[in-house]
Amino acid sequence: MLIMKNKWLLACFLLFSLSAHAEKADRDQPIHIDADRIEVDDAKKVSTFLGNVILTQGTLTITADRVVVTQDSAGNRHATAYSETHPVRFKQKREGYDEYVEGQGDRAEYDSKTDIVELFGNAYVKRGQDVVRGNYISYNSNTEFFQSSGGSKTPEGRVHAVIQPKKKEAPKAPPLTIKPSQTLDAK
Repeated sequence: MLIMKNKWLLACFLLFSLSAHAEKADRDQPIHIDADRIEVDDAKKVSTFLGNVILTQGTLTITADRVVVTQDSAGNRHATAYSETHPVRFKQKREGYDEYVEGQGDRAEYDSKTDIVELFGNAYVKRGQDVVRGNYISYNSNTEFFQSSGGSKTPEGRVHAVIQPKKKEAPKAPPLTIKPSQTLDAK
């Protein structure tokens, strides 16, 4: 279902079944971060990773030049990824499918508590052959809810979405019913 008002596109892809979420086990996995350098402030619970950063949690991967991770008192983490040389990218496997959702933007924010990835500037999200482009995209991996707004980098400052038709299932044959034979003797 797409609702458009002014330059705002609210893309609630109902065609993405609610049973098809991101890998549920991802949120229970540890976050691994590889980088060229790290700065840790334990008192403030802030860690900054610099240079060729790769953040993974289960099937979720985020790549960037710099990632700042904060942790709240409940242990939830919030990561903000920046890149100066290339877009920040993310990729995550869909639960029950051999398929990934992937996206990119100039900056990305990920919240482990809500499983929401937000992309800012030149944002792009792709699931299968479906694509959404805009200046800002929010993607909830639990509900597969997309929200996007246009920007100067998109044609006429608008959001662009491509939604492929889904294959229809063949009609199911009626169930077979078994009836007693009228010609056989029961002896």
